[in-house]
Amino acid sequence: MKIQSSSILLISIITNEVSCFIPSNNLIREHRINVKTENVLFMSAMKPQEEDKVIMKSRPKSIQNTLMTSLLATMLFTMMPTPDVSVSVTIPTINSNNNGITTKQMNLNNNFVVNAKEMASGTGSRVNKDPESLLRYGLPINNKEVRKLQRVVESIRQDIASKRKSAALDGVKESKKILNKSASKLTPSCRSSSICTEIISNMDAQLTPIEIALKESQETMNGSDQERKALDDAYKAHDKVLSYLNDLEEQMVPTGYKTSVPSEYNDALPQLQGRATVEMTFKKPDGAPFNVKGLNYPQAKMKMIIDGYAAPITSGNFIDLVQKGFYDKMEIQRSDGFVVQTGDPKGEAWGYVGKGTKSIGKGPHGERLIPNEIYVVGEKEPIYESTLEDEGKGGQATVLPFSSYGAMGWARDEYDANTGSSQFFWLLFDSDLTPAGKNVIDGRYPCFGYVVEGEDFLRDLKEEDVIISATVTKGAENLVQP
Repeated sequence: MKIQSSSILLISIITNEVSCFIPSNNLIREHRINVKTENVLFMSAMKPQEEDKVIMKSRPKSIQNTLMTSLLATMLFTMMPTPDVSVSVTIPTINSNNNGITTKQMNLNNNFVVNAKEMASGTGSRVNKDPESLLRYGLPINNKEVRKLQRVVESIRQDIASKRKSAALDGVKESKKILNKSASKLTPSCRSSSICTEIISNMDAQLTPIEIALKESQETMNGSDQERKALDDAYKAHDKVLSYLNDLEEQMVPTGYKTSVPSEYNDALPQLQGRATVEMTFKKPDGAPFNVKGLNYPQAKMKMIIDGYAAPITSGNFIDLVQKGFYDKMEIQRSDGFVVQTGDPKGEAWGYVGKGTKSIGKGPHGERLIPNEIYVVGEKEPIYESTLEDEGKGGQATVLPFSSYGAMGWARDEYDANTGSSQFFWLLFDSDLTPAGKNVIDGRYPCFGYVVEGEDFLRDLKEEDVIISATVTKGAENLVQP
């Protein structure tokens, strides 16, 4: 990194350290330069243990020094262009040694300037971390009223969680108002208006138990068992409302809707035209239990929603391999606090060996390869065989962002967009270490689904733990073979 020596001298006289933010940079949120040691301290996109080691090198600062540093850093960056930076980061990739994560040197420069009108969900002050909410927003529907209803209904849960009971009650009232007065704006978007009318009626009726439970909680002592029970009742009733909301929005997906896929991939690659549900069960090789938040479980079980609307080829490839039993009895091959990764079979091949498409070909050992697949919000179809950075769209929002703990991504060689085969990862999302829209994954790797149940098991899923079984429990009929 190059900075004018006179500016460094001015700041170092006071603090011996420079703190600054790079606004045009999607990967690094903040870095500090210690003038005495010339170390650059990067505060994101690093494995936790690496970050901890680096942070320990920085010395404590007084409040006065901190304020002065920030002021001078701001003055400095208003007078100079964004610098070029090189940094070693941890990224999901593939190789032939069952080692799914590699540390690479990446050059960060002005090519990362953000120019999108609508950014990924993590670029603002509030990040949507709810996988089911992200899946709702990922549906190919166009009804402003249902999106308004979704925002209000989802806010009720947040208010219940923070004990903002009056706000939650206001949300219930607003939801009822939308359902009663705007039904005529909702049902025309449905495939079946009668089904949607019934769903709307059920939602309206189910909001009443939430209202009752919240009012009961207001009459109890804060922190009491009675309050806890009332809030639990509100949660349970709200779960049913969310279920109806899912049904309502899914009814708005146009009949026969299919995400457009280039015809050259039709010769060998399965496609998921819609969504599917996959359940996986894991065990530890020594029979030890999984420990989650102090509780022991003999097995780990996770439920995932795979989205063929946002990633038809990636999702179709995954569902096809699940149905083939490819992942059964396979070990977890990487678990480093950043991702949990698997999909590298034993033997010479590093992916699934099968028929390949003519447009991409096969891997060196006969692996079936799939193209990189990124779907940008507002586009008519996904981008294939490229990344958003390569397309000059770095920072634009993807239909499914990597902003939820357990977001699922497809691994590939870092420098070849068409080397994905069977290896995939679960991102252990952390808004500080891997901020959505500002990490090394968004726009470079396809997100094709989320863990919607059992995501806490990822915290204790380690290398050599075994996938007992992977099963498609819903949506298998949406898989279309070539």
